[in-house]
Amino acid sequence: MKKLFWGLSIGAVILIIGAFLLGKYSFPNTLSVLPEPELSEGQRGELGIDKNINESTIDNYLYRSDSVYRDVRMLKDPGNYEAIGGDSYLSGFVEGFEVVPLPYIVNVSGLPDAVGKTYTGKTLFTSDGKDYKANYKESVDILESLFPKEKVIFLMCGGGGYSGMLKNMLVTLGWDEKKIYDVGGYWYYEGKHNVQVKRELSDGKVAYDFYKVPYHEIDFDGLTEK
Repeated sequence: MKKLFWGLSIGAVILIIGAFLLGKYSFPNTLSVLPEPELSEGQRGELGIDKNINESTIDNYLYRSDSVYRDVRMLKDPGNYEAIGGDSYLSGFVEGFEVVPLPYIVNVSGLPDAVGKTYTGKTLFTSDGKDYKANYKESVDILESLFPKEKVIFLMCGGGGYSGMLKNMLVTLGWDEKKIYDVGGYWYYEGKHNVQVKRELSDGKVAYDFYKVPYHEIDFDGLTEK
């Protein structure tokens, strides 16, 4: 009887400890119900930034098994984003996001005059501002692999513009608008999951630890032009 008692006691303790650890280290947001996408008011809404899930609240929606997280900035954007208070370099990102540069996906237009032009090289698609034409035989497959239609998609960039542009593109090409959130801009993020890429050196200069960035490369030379 004593052996049985101690065996049951040890088993109960193991179950209690296991439940505690599971509660402590699991991600409670995985199965939570998401609010439907809703535009912010004013200029942020014009950019497409969501009212409920944005830079201020994204920490509450990270690590979901039903979602993908994409930061659509370039590592170094040719545009002068410092002119509008931003950073042309990818100085950091939110943990869990993977980087897929929008200017490699589609040509970018409509930037503020102070920013000037961004990248003008090869792109998967070309847009006239309304329609989208695939430039390569593999363009659609690549887009669907990077932004799976069956997943919830969280988009982020520097100030919110690039992510809004990509959301419009995906919706136009058949993605479900209710499953895409424009989270806004990393420049305004003050949460607890910041991965710092920009580093100040002892001589006052700065360096960028791009090795930290989960980056999706697009090899245009290996694609078949249409």
